[in-house]
Amino acid sequence: MLTQPSTRVLEPSDLAAALAVLDRDPVANAFVISRVQVAGLDPWRLGGEMWGWYENGALESLCYAGANLVPLCATPRAVRGFADRARRAGRRCSSIVGPAETTATLWQLLEPAWGPAREVRPHQPLMVTDRLPGDVAPDPYVRRVRKDEMDTIMPACVAMFTEEVGVSPLAGDGGLLYQARVAELVGSGRAFARIDPDGKVVFKAEIGAATPRACQIQGVWVAPEYRGRGYAAPGMAAVLRYALADVAPLVSLYVNDYNTAARATYRRVGFQETGAFMSVLF
Repeated sequence: MLTQPSTRVLEPSDLAAALAVLDRDPVANAFVISRVQVAGLDPWRLGGEMWGWYENGALESLCYAGANLVPLCATPRAVRGFADRARRAGRRCSSIVGPAETTATLWQLLEPAWGPAREVRPHQPLMVTDRLPGDVAPDPYVRRVRKDEMDTIMPACVAMFTEEVGVSPLAGDGGLLYQARVAELVGSGRAFARIDPDGKVVFKAEIGAATPRACQIQGVWVAPEYRGRGYAAPGMAAVLRYALADVAPLVSLYVNDYNTAARATYRRVGFQETGAFMSVLF
């Protein structure tokens, strides 16, 4: 048993203890919970290591270290411990993402060694709802994307990612990992779109993380030539209807604070701000 405050890489046998920590905040931790529930804690299957912070022999905080570095339920002492481990390991992630206050502290500790970042987004409101809006009818043309529509949906996904993140997901490996992720969402019935008769994607969104208690909508996008024409709110209402009926009783998302149009759309369909994330992009 670890009696001094310390970090270590968790093993598959630590799964129950890790899930107990993650379950303290099922909404904010939905992304990592969904990964852990499917893959366990084996780094090969999980796509990264799960670091644990122990106090008095008990697991208190976590940090997922994969393509993203994600502090989870992290106390101030845990953040310092995770920063020390991350500095020693060197940067392997493409971003740091997590609750705003915790992530800000983690980045402050890591920036001298890892900086500068390509972009820092210090305040990304976390929004949650548990019901359909009463005054926005779901778009009847928004539906699940079929497996034979990958060639139709991929250009929209690439355009959304590039617009949102600032780099193309096709860089590096030619987009193999990104295409596999999109195919996974389509195959699991968690990708939705309105596609016009000419095969043009008008609106799209995915349920990127899903657990029995909460899920997270991501990748919300309206084709530029259709913006300002009233497709976003009904489209979101349609995805929300699927999410609440088929996936989880709580639906969340997080959004850049400067995206006032998106925040207004999400409020219109009933999402309320309950916290904030922060992202550091490399």
